Amino acid sequence: MNLKSLSLLVLLIAAVFLIACNSTESRKRPLVAASQPQGQVDTTYADGIPRITIHELEDLIGKGDVFVVDVRNQAAYDQGHIPGAKLIPVGEVANRIDEFPRDKQIVTYCS
Repeated sequence: MNLKSLSLLVLLIAAVFLIACNSTESRKRPLVAASQPQGQVDTTYADGIPRITIHELEDLIGKGDVFVVDVRNQAAYDQGHIPGAKLIPVGEVANRIDEFPRDKQIVTYCS
């Protein structure tokens, strides 16, 4: 991959992280669709970035199929974080992109 393409990819990933952390949609509770069984929620949002429930995350962690990234700052991480989460502040994502595995689902969180 040439330098221009790699730079564009890194910029795109950083933009997705920033958008996800500042999305007003993430503060809204999804509505239960009429066709879904009781207790399930629609997690499709207008920005196209998929969200998962804590139960889905727990399953992925249990299977070892996920790389959890805390994109907050060190102080927030020190106050509490998901066990096993890797701290990569959002401003450092582009510089540390090589730390992201290619064989696992990547889950980020910022609150």
